[in-house]
Amino acid sequence: MKPVVHVENVSYAYDGGNQEQVEALLDVSLKIWPGEFVAVIGHNGSGKSTLAKHMNALLVPTRGNVYVFEMNTQDESWVWEIRQTVGMVFQNPDNQIVATTVEEDVAFGPENLGVEPGEIRRRVDEALALVDMTGYEKSAPHMLSGGQKQRVAIAGVIAMRPRCIVLDEPTAMLDPVGRTEVLRTVRRLASDEGISIVHITHFMNEAVYADRVIVMEEGRIALSGTPREVFSQPATLRKLDLDVPQVTELAGQLQAAGVALSRCPLTVEEMADDIGTLLGRGPCRSELHSH
Repeated sequence: MKPVVHVENVSYAYDGGNQEQVEALLDVSLKIWPGEFVAVIGHNGSGKSTLAKHMNALLVPTRGNVYVFEMNTQDESWVWEIRQTVGMVFQNPDNQIVATTVEEDVAFGPENLGVEPGEIRRRVDEALALVDMTGYEKSAPHMLSGGQKQRVAIAGVIAMRPRCIVLDEPTAMLDPVGRTEVLRTVRRLASDEGISIVHITHFMNEAVYADRVIVMEEGRIALSGTPREVFSQPATLRKLDLDVPQVTELAGQLQAAGVALSRCPLTVEEMADDIGTLLGRGPCRSELHSH
């Protein structure tokens, strides 16, 4: 199996003024696999958004290479195809919505690709169904909630049939309900549709649902592993100026008080299961597990 995105020894420097070069990425290497959900976390200035923009050739490396299905992003002849393969969703959905109705906005990308009208109709309907926005086709985007707007923006990317979607802090401007809606959508795209997801976020409670978590610090990968492997290192994360999920924080306090948990719980459901087991009641099966 080939990686969708292969970042190989990539460094990137930008002009910081006064003829200074500021290193935003330093010798970063990673692979994104088909259908994988990867969360990238790090404090502001750690390099996570710079890394995201390398994945569809919005930026090209100062040193090293980025390959999208073996297409080198430094080769300008591949840029059009690379950006069809790796779609980007940004922080502010208002900056991505270009039409006066939801269906016209989702159709915008396929129309620019020259897709024939019947196929565009199918793609629009399919994309809106995937993000739970069926029935909003004729709605004006500016009348939608923040979470709904972001899901429309994601649908517009889906309609272009990408193999990977990179989301650069897509929930930063949303309320908790909107964040939950978007997170549920991107998880389903990875698990049910086989689309690779790279989710840049500063919300630790979103990262726990990923297959893999990458922690950025000063342009480098500081930690990488499953959510449980990463978040079971709270002291290391704090040194990197990052929080840990609230449930993991609580678990640490319980263990310090002598309560022997069998694992590092990452979600409220896992904590409820573990406490139920300790009390001899067996695991609690919450409906939240389906989200």
